Amino acid sequence: MRILRFCIGLLLIPGSMGLTRTVVASVGASTTLVLAGGSRPFMAMAIGLVAAVIMFWALPRPVRLYVLAHELTHALSGALLGARVSSLRVGAQSGHVKLSQSNWLIALAPYFFPLYTFIVILAYYGGLIFFDLRPYTMAWLGLVGFTLGFHLTFTIQAIAQGQGDIRAYGRFFSLSMVYFVNLLVIGLVLLLVAPLAGHGQALTFPELCQRFLADQAFVWHAAGRTLRAVAGWVGGRIL
Repeated sequence: MRILRFCIGLLLIPGSMGLTRTVVASVGASTTLVLAGGSRPFMAMAIGLVAAVIMFWALPRPVRLYVLAHELTHALSGALLGARVSSLRVGAQSGHVKLSQSNWLIALAPYFFPLYTFIVILAYYGGLIFFDLRPYTMAWLGLVGFTLGFHLTFTIQAIAQGQGDIRAYGRFFSLSMVYFVNLLVIGLVLLLVAPLAGHGQALTFPELCQRFLADQAFVWHAAGRTLRAVAGWVGGRIL
């Protein structure tokens, strides 16, 4: 399994490069609208994200709040995958959840699933069924950006501290997977907020898929050419 995970990690490198191009282009499309004065809502989301980063470095860090999300994500992902949750503990600096079984998806879920972000998104969409929340859309988008920034900053810190979840399945595989899935999640969040942010025309699911496939084709083609060039160089040296 270790060799298989290493191979998957290798394959995720070009995949992540292509996905990075996709996400950057998607964010760039929305940023262009901001600069043109056509997407103030996206600016609210960006301000929320930047505020979370600034607060992370300038103010006392709400570690317990992150630990709660971390352990709840372990528990939720475990329950969804058939594990039995027997205990959950949240402390000021660390926590623990006891599951009947685990795997790489359960172990790594807190590092790529921003629980608070999706709670905020689902709460807003659910509230729209009963109330007119449109006057609060800007505040909601700011909160989406803030919770996403909260997730990203604490995730980077947790990885830098050498968490056991990362070591358990190999750093190379774990970091490759966490980076790749975080990009997918960012793309998903942008899709979910685009209709209510007023720039749905700039980011739609078909366009995102088309962009994703084009970027993957570009990166894999470039990787293939590089490998052929390296193989030719090595072969020339040997022969």
